[in-house]
Amino acid sequence: MSQRMQGQPMIVLGDDADRLKDEDAQSHNISAARAVAESVRSTLGPKGMDKMLVSSIGDVTVTNDGVTILEEMDIENPTAKMIVEVAQTQEDEAGDGTTTAVSLAGELLKNAEELLEQDIHPTSIIRGYDMAAKQAREEINDIAVPVEPSDEEMLKNVAATSMTGKGAELNLELLADLVVETAQAVAVEADDGSSVVDLEFVDIKAKPGRPVDASRLVHGGTIDTDPDHEDMPTEAEDANILLLDAPFTVNEMENDAQLSVDDPEQLKEFIEQEEAVLREKVQAVVDAGVDVVLSKKSIDEMAQHLLAREGILSISQIKRGDIEFLTEVLGTQLHSNLDFETLSADDLATGDISRDPEDGWYVVESDDSHGVTLVVRGSTQHVSDELERGITDALDVVAATITDGRVLAGGGATEVELAGRLREYADGVSGREQLAVEAFADAFDLIPRVLAENAGLDSIDTLVELRAAHEAGDGHAGLDVFDGDVVDTFEAGVVEPAHAKSQAVSSAVEAANLVLKIDDIISATALGEDYEDEQEGQGGGMGGMGGGMGGMGGMGGMM
Repeated sequence: MSQRMQGQPMIVLGDDADRLKDEDAQSHNISAARAVAESVRSTLGPKGMDKMLVSSIGDVTVTNDGVTILEEMDIENPTAKMIVEVAQTQEDEAGDGTTTAVSLAGELLKNAEELLEQDIHPTSIIRGYDMAAKQAREEINDIAVPVEPSDEEMLKNVAATSMTGKGAELNLELLADLVVETAQAVAVEADDGSSVVDLEFVDIKAKPGRPVDASRLVHGGTIDTDPDHEDMPTEAEDANILLLDAPFTVNEMENDAQLSVDDPEQLKEFIEQEEAVLREKVQAVVDAGVDVVLSKKSIDEMAQHLLAREGILSISQIKRGDIEFLTEVLGTQLHSNLDFETLSADDLATGDISRDPEDGWYVVESDDSHGVTLVVRGSTQHVSDELERGITDALDVVAATITDGRVLAGGGATEVELAGRLREYADGVSGREQLAVEAFADAFDLIPRVLAENAGLDSIDTLVELRAAHEAGDGHAGLDVFDGDVVDTFEAGVVEPAHAKSQAVSSAVEAANLVLKIDDIISATALGEDYEDEQEGQGGGMGGMGGGMGGMGGMGGMM
């Protein structure tokens, strides 16, 4: 690229650089974003399909969780990464609805491209989309139904709706009960009197090898490690517990240090000195009144023997995640630079430790905390991992529902209602922004259409029936994907948190507007070949993402 200044060419970009401007840049970006959105669309709803993700080192993940799919994909295209950020934002803010948010963003861009072809300026589209998003959030507030934190039946419906389609169908009632019980166990009352669910006090563990109905809630933290010495006690009530993140050993020498011993007496003296140091540390533990020592790192064998002789239980080599969660359960800190000479009762926590009769691990509880462990079972690792993802999402949405206190009808009912209300709102919008508002309304129709398609139903007929029901005044009319009927999904127990829906609208429109605002792409490497491949592959769903996505084909052979 060069420009002339006072008759002389001025070189701005290198020979290998490339540039796309205006319509080409917009088309390139929209194609990339739509390809990402279309890659997860088939996972939407209870009848959504799963994706098998194979990493570069051969690890296999089978899931229909939108954010997991997008995070595992090897995406290099910068525009496509913006859409991935939509899923990540939705996950962080709402815990669920990632596929809805990403699909909605893709549809907004698809509709925007049609407006661009009609010579409508991107600024007008962006302004219209912002107006529509604001109105949509207001309409969500209007149609949302309040729910009390104590309404267990409604909370179970929220959990069940979130988990349906994620391998939980056969044990949906049990898992929904566990999710609600878990959320209520860690709910606290805020200063303003509202309820807040603190998920920092929840540890979810996926353990394969047993059926899903063996999943259960354990009050406290768990340690799947045996005691260090067979003579140690196996349980303790109202115990003083020390959490360590440092080796309980004699201070080790530097790696390059050498010890020269001239005769056996010197070696004996050296060993005795080490033993004396360990005895001093153990005695400091005894003097501080410690009953249990839990350590992430190793404990010297001699120290183990001395602790056992004092009747102290010690467990070492505990997993990082387990011992860090115990700091939450016990309300204490993890000591990494502990001076045993100054060890006192202030460094200890109080709790109960016992061996679980069913699984054999240790359970640590405290009266001053409400930490719980949700044990998720599954016949195989893949099953338990997918259930863990589904339960994590369900916990997030139940927590959001308890905090926000509002729910919406599911099964596409809310989207059809919002689409109708936005079309009415568009009649009062002047200028070209009216077309953008109508395009936004049309984008909402994608959700019920995809729900129908993924269930093997006719999407056009379904959408016509849903619109007719809503025009007749049934604002809760949605699709029952299991029998194909249009029903009152709210009465059927298919409900979603209002917060997640509102966040999905915000995330989708922000991403779409960000893409639309770009009118110039300047790359240090050539774009032309990738762009041509992308145009040829567009419309082929995931198969069209190999070259045109500028790197999405590197997903471990998936594409």
